[in-house]
Amino acid sequence: MKIVCTKSNLLTGVSTVSKAVPNKTTMSILECILVDATGSSIKLTANDMELGIETVIEGEIVEKGMIALDSKIFSDIVRKLPDNDITIETDSSFKTTITCEKAKFNIIGKSGEDFSYLPEIERNDSVVISQFTLKEIIRQTIFSIADNENNKLMTGELFEIQDDTLKVVSLDGHRISIRKIALKNSYNSKKVVVPGKTLSEVSKILSGDMDKDVNIFFTDKHILFEFNDTIVVSRLIEGEYFKIDQMLSSDYETKIKMNKKELLNCIDRATLLVKEGDKKPVIIDVKDGSMQLKMNSTIGSMDEDIDIDKEGKDLKIGFNPKFLIDALRVIEEEEILIYMVNPKAPCFIKDEKESYIYMILPVNFINVE
Repeated sequence: MKIVCTKSNLLTGVSTVSKAVPNKTTMSILECILVDATGSSIKLTANDMELGIETVIEGEIVEKGMIALDSKIFSDIVRKLPDNDITIETDSSFKTTITCEKAKFNIIGKSGEDFSYLPEIERNDSVVISQFTLKEIIRQTIFSIADNENNKLMTGELFEIQDDTLKVVSLDGHRISIRKIALKNSYNSKKVVVPGKTLSEVSKILSGDMDKDVNIFFTDKHILFEFNDTIVVSRLIEGEYFKIDQMLSSDYETKIKMNKKELLNCIDRATLLVKEGDKKPVIIDVKDGSMQLKMNSTIGSMDEDIDIDKEGKDLKIGFNPKFLIDALRVIEEEEILIYMVNPKAPCFIKDEKESYIYMILPVNFINVE
């Protein structure tokens, strides 16, 4: 094999696919990136058997062939070469020569035949969504997936399609994030759980361009995202997702309308007094016309008042400040509505159309006046 391409094209391709190279594996071939120039284009692929990424890069194929190269060494070499054309040449014993200007590296590759190809996905009936929208939806929900493997379903996000609506849900046992968006077309109903790792990597590769689309294809076991010159294939998480609707209550005793930025800044200031690892709640005391936020810790204490519009009862309730900050940071609206029942029931931050819902469980606190 012999190919020539610019450093920037090669580096973009390598950076894109290396997101699917596993950190630890007993199969050394999975630590490689496959460079495939057997067809009319140069394809780079990485695959950890759960997530696979393939991208096409521009370049000249002088001699057809393919080689699997150790991802870390290959990435590091490409990153540190001069900004010019790079030539990659292999021989029958998989010795690979990478040349750029006066720099020349020789490394030993592996047979491309041993590489685990991505599963074949039939591309029927794609769901189309803009890159901007998909990137935003992931950003607005990904923070509330669970990071431990105790419950596999909690490490993924529910993608549910009904007619022309996509609903994305994540939860970790302490909070739930829901985003609903209108799609351009109507589709058959679908309900799948996509691993959080997959969505996180997809989000990093997406350009976020409003005018560029992502085509999403589903099978019983896989999801495929196709955009630009890249495809991302991921295994789905199997199992019945949680019955979210049963957890969402429309009853409330207290409804608050307030400025989002004021609340976010105030909680942010309160966390200055919390050491990392401390689980100190921010205590919210809701009265007519004002909300008082209090924080007491070993470092000190603070309290601050914010003007609000309130309907219903007065209420005193405690929350993990991080959970409130995570939700508030991804809400675009200037004004928010918060619905609460009592100090032991979840609070809901949602808009009237329910295009977003953030449910957060309160925490117990010792009532110190």
